[in-house]
Amino acid sequence: MVIGTEGLAYTGIGDGRILRVDLTSGAVETVLNTGGRPLGLCAGSDGSLLICDAHRGLLRWPGTGTEVDVLVDAIEGVPLNMASNVVQDPADGTIYFTASSRRWPLDQWMGDMLEHSGTGRLLRYSPDGTVDTLLDGLHFANGVAFAPDRASLIVAETGAYRLDRYWLRGPKAGTREVLIDNLPGFPDNIALGSDGLIWVTLVSPRNPLLDLLLPQPGLVRKLLWQLPDRLMPRPVRTAWVIAVDQDGTLVHDLQRDGAAYAMVTGVAEAHGTLVLGSLDEAALAVTRIPA
Repeated sequence: MVIGTEGLAYTGIGDGRILRVDLTSGAVETVLNTGGRPLGLCAGSDGSLLICDAHRGLLRWPGTGTEVDVLVDAIEGVPLNMASNVVQDPADGTIYFTASSRRWPLDQWMGDMLEHSGTGRLLRYSPDGTVDTLLDGLHFANGVAFAPDRASLIVAETGAYRLDRYWLRGPKAGTREVLIDNLPGFPDNIALGSDGLIWVTLVSPRNPLLDLLLPQPGLVRKLLWQLPDRLMPRPVRTAWVIAVDQDGTLVHDLQRDGAAYAMVTGVAEAHGTLVLGSLDEAALAVTRIPA
Protein backbone atom coordinates (compact mmCIF):
# COMPACT_ATOMS: atom_id res chain seq x y z
CA MET A 1 0.00 0.00 0.00
CA VAL A 2 1.33 3.43 -0.97
CA ILE A 3 0.12 6.98 -1.54
CA GLY A 4 0.80 8.23 -5.06
CA THR A 5 1.91 11.71 -6.07
CA GLU A 6 -1.71 12.68 -6.79
CA GLY A 7 -2.69 11.89 -3.18
CA LEU A 8 -4.58 8.70 -4.02
CA ALA A 9 -3.82 5.41 -2.29
CA TYR A 10 -2.85 2.25 -4.18
CA THR A 11 -3.19 -1.19 -2.66
CA GLY A 12 -2.90 -4.77 -3.87
CA ILE A 13 -5.45 -7.46 -3.00
CA GLY A 14 -5.54 -11.23 -2.99
CA ASP A 15 -7.02 -11.78 -6.46
CA GLY A 16 -4.12 -9.94 -8.13
CA ARG A 17 -5.78 -6.56 -8.61
CA ILE A 18 -4.27 -3.23 -7.67
CA LEU A 19 -6.86 -0.71 -6.56
CA ARG A 20 -6.71 3.09 -6.55
CA VAL A 21 -8.58 4.63 -3.63
CA ASP A 22 -9.68 8.26 -3.21
CA LEU A 23 -9.26 8.74 0.52
CA THR A 24 -11.62 11.74 0.53
CA SER A 25 -14.58 10.34 -1.37
CA GLY A 26 -13.95 6.64 -0.78
CA ALA A 27 -14.16 5.92 -4.51
CA VAL A 28 -12.34 2.74 -5.55
CA GLU A 29 -11.24 1.71 -9.03
CA THR A 30 -9.19 -1.18 -10.39
CA VAL A 31 -6.14 -0.01 -12.33
CA LEU A 32 -4.64 -3.38 -13.28
CA ASN A 33 -4.31 -7.05 -12.41
CA THR A 34 -0.79 -8.46 -12.07
CA GLY A 35 -1.95 -12.06 -12.44
CA GLY A 36 -0.18 -12.87 -9.17
CA ARG A 37 -0.32 -11.53 -5.62
CA PRO A 38 0.88 -7.89 -5.33
CA LEU A 39 2.43 -6.95 -1.98
CA GLY A 40 4.69 -3.91 -1.54
CA LEU A 41 4.31 -0.92 -3.86
CA CYS A 42 6.42 2.14 -4.64
CA ALA A 43 4.92 5.16 -6.41
CA GLY A 44 7.04 7.05 -8.93
CA SER A 45 6.82 10.78 -9.55
CA ASP A 46 5.72 10.02 -13.12
CA GLY A 47 2.65 8.10 -11.98
CA SER A 48 4.24 4.67 -12.38
CA LEU A 49 4.22 1.92 -9.78
CA LEU A 50 6.88 -0.57 -8.79
CA ILE A 51 5.25 -3.76 -7.59
CA CYS A 52 6.60 -6.63 -5.53
CA ASP A 53 4.48 -9.60 -6.53
CA ALA A 54 4.86 -12.69 -4.34
CA HIS A 55 4.38 -14.99 -7.35
CA ARG A 56 5.73 -13.01 -10.33
CA GLY A 57 8.67 -11.03 -8.92
CA LEU A 58 9.53 -7.35 -9.30
CA LEU A 59 7.20 -5.59 -11.75
CA ARG A 60 6.69 -2.07 -13.09
CA TRP A 61 3.41 -0.50 -14.21
CA PRO A 62 3.97 2.62 -16.35
CA GLY A 63 0.91 4.41 -14.98
CA THR A 64 -1.38 3.84 -17.96
CA GLY A 65 -2.93 0.77 -19.50
CA THR A 66 -3.10 -2.59 -17.80
CA GLU A 67 0.20 -4.19 -18.82
CA VAL A 68 3.22 -4.54 -16.54
CA ASP A 69 6.92 -4.95 -17.27
CA VAL A 70 8.68 -7.79 -15.49
CA LEU A 71 11.96 -6.40 -14.13
CA VAL A 72 13.13 -9.41 -12.09
CA ASP A 73 11.53 -12.84 -12.01
CA ALA A 74 14.65 -14.93 -11.42
CA ILE A 75 18.12 -14.48 -9.94
CA GLU A 76 20.97 -16.57 -11.33
CA GLY A 77 18.42 -18.82 -12.98
CA VAL A 78 16.41 -19.44 -9.80
CA PRO A 79 12.83 -18.10 -9.77
CA LEU A 80 12.39 -15.15 -7.42
CA ASN A 81 10.11 -16.22 -4.59
CA MET A 82 8.01 -13.93 -2.41
CA ALA A 83 9.21 -10.48 -3.49
CA SER A 84 7.92 -8.38 -0.62
CA ASN A 85 8.62 -4.63 -0.53
CA VAL A 86 10.33 -2.03 -2.71
CA VAL A 87 11.67 1.53 -2.80
CA GLN A 88 13.43 3.54 -5.50
CA ASP A 89 16.09 6.21 -5.18
CA PRO A 90 14.79 9.21 -7.16
CA ALA A 91 18.33 10.53 -7.58
CA ASP A 92 19.60 7.72 -9.82
CA GLY A 93 16.68 5.33 -10.32
CA THR A 94 18.21 2.45 -8.36
CA ILE A 95 15.59 0.08 -6.97
CA TYR A 96 15.95 -1.75 -3.66
CA PHE A 97 13.62 -4.60 -2.78
CA THR A 98 13.25 -7.50 -0.38
CA ALA A 99 12.46 -11.18 -0.89
CA SER A 100 11.14 -12.83 2.27
CA SER A 101 11.99 -16.49 1.74
CA ARG A 102 13.68 -18.78 -0.76
CA ARG A 103 11.86 -21.84 0.57
CA TRP A 104 8.25 -21.00 1.40
CA PRO A 105 5.46 -19.48 -0.74
CA LEU A 106 3.26 -16.69 0.56
CA ASP A 107 0.37 -18.93 1.54
CA GLN A 108 2.73 -20.94 3.75
CA TRP A 109 4.54 -17.99 5.33
CA MET A 110 4.20 -19.56 8.77
CA GLY A 111 6.53 -22.34 7.60
CA ASP A 112 9.34 -19.83 7.24
CA MET A 113 8.66 -18.42 10.70
CA LEU A 114 8.73 -21.88 12.27
CA GLU A 115 11.74 -23.13 10.32
CA HIS A 116 13.65 -19.91 11.08
CA SER A 117 16.30 -20.78 8.51
CA GLY A 118 16.90 -17.17 7.42
CA THR A 119 16.69 -17.19 3.62
CA GLY A 120 15.42 -13.63 3.13
CA ARG A 121 17.36 -11.05 1.10
CA LEU A 122 17.78 -7.35 0.41
CA LEU A 123 18.36 -6.89 -3.32
CA ARG A 124 19.38 -4.05 -5.63
CA TYR A 125 18.17 -3.57 -9.20
CA SER A 126 20.42 -1.09 -10.99
CA PRO A 127 19.34 1.06 -13.96
CA ASP A 128 21.43 -1.16 -16.27
CA GLY A 129 19.40 -4.22 -15.23
CA THR A 130 22.01 -5.73 -12.91
CA VAL A 131 20.68 -7.45 -9.79
CA ASP A 132 22.90 -7.64 -6.69
CA THR A 133 22.30 -9.21 -3.28
CA LEU A 134 23.16 -6.66 -0.60
CA LEU A 135 22.10 -8.70 2.44
CA ASP A 136 21.41 -12.42 2.73
CA GLY A 137 20.37 -14.68 5.59
CA LEU A 138 17.58 -12.38 6.77
CA HIS A 139 14.74 -13.84 8.82
CA PHE A 140 11.70 -13.14 6.66
CA ALA A 141 12.90 -9.88 5.11
CA ASN A 142 9.91 -7.61 4.75
CA GLY A 143 9.45 -3.83 4.76
CA VAL A 144 12.16 -1.55 3.37
CA ALA A 145 12.42 2.24 3.55
CA PHE A 146 15.00 4.96 3.16
CA ALA A 147 16.28 6.77 6.21
CA PRO A 148 15.39 10.49 6.00
CA ASP A 149 18.87 11.46 4.71
CA ARG A 150 18.81 8.55 2.19
CA ALA A 151 22.27 7.49 3.33
CA SER A 152 20.92 4.13 4.46
CA LEU A 153 18.05 1.71 4.10
CA ILE A 154 15.97 0.37 6.98
CA VAL A 155 14.85 -3.26 6.58
CA ALA A 156 12.37 -5.21 8.72
CA GLU A 157 13.19 -8.79 9.70
CA THR A 158 9.78 -10.10 10.72
CA GLY A 159 11.09 -13.41 12.04
CA ALA A 160 13.82 -11.79 14.15
CA TYR A 161 11.71 -8.97 15.69
CA ARG A 162 14.15 -6.33 14.50
CA LEU A 163 14.96 -3.49 12.13
CA ASP A 164 18.32 -3.46 10.37
CA ARG A 165 20.16 -0.58 8.75
CA TYR A 166 22.13 -1.08 5.55
CA TRP A 167 24.48 1.81 4.76
CA LEU A 168 24.45 3.03 1.16
CA ARG A 169 26.80 5.99 1.54
CA GLY A 170 29.46 7.33 3.85
CA PRO A 171 32.29 5.58 5.70
CA LYS A 172 30.05 2.62 6.60
CA ALA A 173 28.79 2.05 3.05
CA GLY A 174 28.09 -1.61 2.35
CA THR A 175 27.78 -2.59 6.01
CA ARG A 176 24.84 -3.64 8.15
CA GLU A 177 23.94 -2.81 11.73
CA VAL A 178 20.93 -3.44 13.96
CA LEU A 179 18.78 -0.34 14.37
CA ILE A 180 16.24 -1.80 16.80
CA ASP A 181 16.37 -5.28 18.32
CA ASN A 182 13.85 -7.23 20.38
CA LEU A 183 10.72 -5.46 19.14
CA PRO A 184 7.51 -6.30 21.06
CA GLY A 185 5.80 -7.60 17.91
CA PHE A 186 6.34 -8.81 14.36
CA PRO A 187 7.40 -5.92 12.08
CA ASP A 188 5.95 -6.05 8.59
CA ASN A 189 5.83 -3.15 6.16
CA ILE A 190 7.64 0.10 6.93
CA ALA A 191 7.56 3.51 5.28
CA LEU A 192 9.31 6.87 5.49
CA GLY A 193 6.68 9.46 6.35
CA SER A 194 6.39 13.09 5.31
CA ASP A 195 7.22 13.84 8.96
CA GLY A 196 10.70 12.32 8.53
CA LEU A 197 9.83 9.37 10.77
CA ILE A 198 10.03 5.70 9.87
CA TRP A 199 6.60 4.15 10.36
CA VAL A 200 6.53 0.45 11.22
CA THR A 201 3.56 -1.90 11.28
CA LEU A 202 3.51 -4.55 13.99
CA VAL A 203 1.24 -7.31 12.72
CA SER A 204 0.82 -9.00 16.07
CA PRO A 205 2.43 -9.15 19.51
CA ARG A 206 5.16 -11.71 19.92
CA ASN A 207 4.04 -15.31 20.27
CA PRO A 208 5.26 -17.12 23.42
CA LEU A 209 5.43 -20.46 21.61
CA LEU A 210 7.57 -19.04 18.80
CA ASP A 211 9.81 -17.31 21.34
CA LEU A 212 10.29 -20.70 23.04
CA LEU A 213 10.98 -22.51 19.76
CA LEU A 214 13.42 -20.14 18.07
CA PRO A 215 16.46 -21.21 20.13
CA GLN A 216 15.65 -24.89 19.64
CA PRO A 217 17.28 -27.18 17.03
CA GLY A 218 15.80 -26.98 13.56
CA LEU A 219 14.31 -30.47 13.73
CA VAL A 220 12.15 -29.51 16.71
CA ARG A 221 10.78 -26.49 14.84
CA LYS A 222 10.11 -28.56 11.70
CA LEU A 223 8.13 -31.10 13.73
CA LEU A 224 5.80 -28.30 14.84
CA TRP A 225 5.01 -27.66 11.17
CA GLN A 226 3.42 -31.13 11.09
CA LEU A 227 0.80 -30.17 13.69
CA PRO A 228 -2.85 -29.81 12.61
CA ASP A 229 -3.72 -26.31 11.42
CA ARG A 230 -5.95 -25.67 14.44
CA LEU A 231 -2.95 -26.08 16.79
CA MET A 232 -0.64 -23.69 14.93
CA PRO A 233 0.39 -20.36 16.53
CA ARG A 234 -2.01 -17.61 15.46
CA PRO A 235 -1.52 -13.84 15.27
CA VAL A 236 -3.33 -11.95 18.03
CA ARG A 237 -5.85 -9.48 16.58
CA THR A 238 -4.58 -5.97 17.11
CA ALA A 239 -4.04 -2.75 15.15
CA TRP A 240 -0.52 -1.51 15.88
CA VAL A 241 1.95 0.90 14.33
CA ILE A 242 4.99 2.65 15.75
CA ALA A 243 7.20 5.44 14.48
CA VAL A 244 10.92 5.87 15.13
CA ASP A 245 13.47 8.46 14.11
CA GLN A 246 16.53 7.63 12.02
CA ASP A 247 18.45 6.68 15.16
CA GLY A 248 15.79 4.19 16.22
CA THR A 249 14.31 6.30 19.04
CA LEU A 250 10.62 5.61 19.58
CA VAL A 251 8.42 8.64 18.82
CA HIS A 252 4.91 7.14 18.48
CA ASP A 253 3.39 3.88 19.73
CA LEU A 254 -0.21 3.60 18.52
CA GLN A 255 -2.18 0.48 19.35
CA ARG A 256 -5.81 -0.52 19.81
CA ASP A 257 -7.68 -3.80 20.06
CA GLY A 258 -8.41 -5.60 16.83
CA ALA A 259 -12.17 -5.88 17.17
CA ALA A 260 -12.85 -3.62 14.17
CA TYR A 261 -9.56 -3.75 12.25
CA ALA A 262 -6.50 -5.93 12.71
CA MET A 263 -3.31 -7.42 11.28
CA VAL A 264 -1.94 -4.15 9.94
CA THR A 265 0.62 -4.96 7.26
CA GLY A 266 0.84 -1.64 5.40
CA VAL A 267 1.28 1.98 6.45
CA ALA A 268 1.71 5.35 4.78
CA GLU A 269 1.91 8.75 6.48
CA ALA A 270 1.12 12.07 4.82
CA HIS A 271 0.86 15.36 6.74
CA GLY A 272 -0.42 13.83 9.96
CA THR A 273 -2.74 11.28 8.37
CA LEU A 274 -2.03 7.56 8.62
CA VAL A 275 -3.36 5.13 6.03
CA LEU A 276 -3.25 1.48 7.06
CA GLY A 277 -3.61 -1.70 5.04
CA SER A 278 -4.14 -5.30 6.11
CA LEU A 279 -3.83 -8.75 4.56
CA ASP A 280 -6.94 -9.82 6.47
CA GLU A 281 -9.29 -6.85 6.14
CA ALA A 282 -11.39 -5.81 3.13
CA ALA A 283 -10.69 -2.10 3.58
CA LEU A 284 -8.07 0.52 4.26
CA ALA A 285 -8.14 2.31 7.60
CA VAL A 286 -7.49 6.04 7.94
CA THR A 287 -6.68 7.91 11.14
CA ARG A 288 -4.91 11.00 12.39
CA ILE A 289 -1.74 10.94 14.46
CA PRO A 290 -2.62 12.07 17.99
CA ALA A 291 -1.22 15.46 18.99
